[in-house]
Amino acid sequence: MKNFAKIIAALLVVSFITQSCRNRSHSNPASPTPIAILKGKLKNEQNYSIILEDMDAKNLNTSSEKYLHKYQILKERKDTVLVESTEWYPVTSTYFNKHIDDLGMELVTKENGKVHEETVPAGYRGYVGNSQYGQWRQHNGHSFWEFYGRYMFLSHVFNRFNNPYRRDYYNDYRTNYSGRSYYGPNGRKVYGTSTYTGKSSWNSKDQSFKNKVRSQVKLSSARRARSASRSSRSTSYRSRSGGFGK
Repeated sequence: MKNFAKIIAALLVVSFITQSCRNRSHSNPASPTPIAILKGKLKNEQNYSIILEDMDAKNLNTSSEKYLHKYQILKERKDTVLVESTEWYPVTSTYFNKHIDDLGMELVTKENGKVHEETVPAGYRGYVGNSQYGQWRQHNGHSFWEFYGRYMFLSHVFNRFNNPYRRDYYNDYRTNYSGRSYYGPNGRKVYGTSTYTGKSSWNSKDQSFKNKVRSQVKLSSARRARSASRSSRSTSYRSRSGGFGK
């Protein structure tokens, strides 16, 4: 019996170490997300936007695989807009999978003290359609957004210099997608990772790498969801069992 107990104890130690290493390699799920951290840092700002500027993955298929996000922050100031890029933040595979289609998109906006967390094309809240920053111009039968000279740099920030925002898409968002994320009309992916042409670490990777990452984080997310479901059922069972007397 003593030997058996030692074997069980050894197995438990190995299991604990393995799980700890795995948790470290995928970032601690209990840790605050980068967005939560940035929102805390920006809590005194009345107006700001947080854009997913870049993403990357390293050491795939190893115990030290990492998933990374980098963000762009816009803060409104009198007669200008401050733009800054963050450091690289480690994120879990589940969080990476959640935003894998959001490169170049605005994840959080704060307008006049109210925070919005639906994913929309960068600049859709606060800048596009706002006569303080620009105007709609007709070209080839369509109306496109054009920033005024002093704000022309925002076209580069939003990756719209050669592909300005269309008014019919913007109106579709305003009319039909209040309080919801928007990637284009009728569910089409007009905006986001698949159409983003800005310079980024993600776009520098070949398609096989991107496909591998997509497959890996999707599988990892599914595993975590199943694990969470089993844990929830187990907790529920223990709770019901605890109601019986001796």
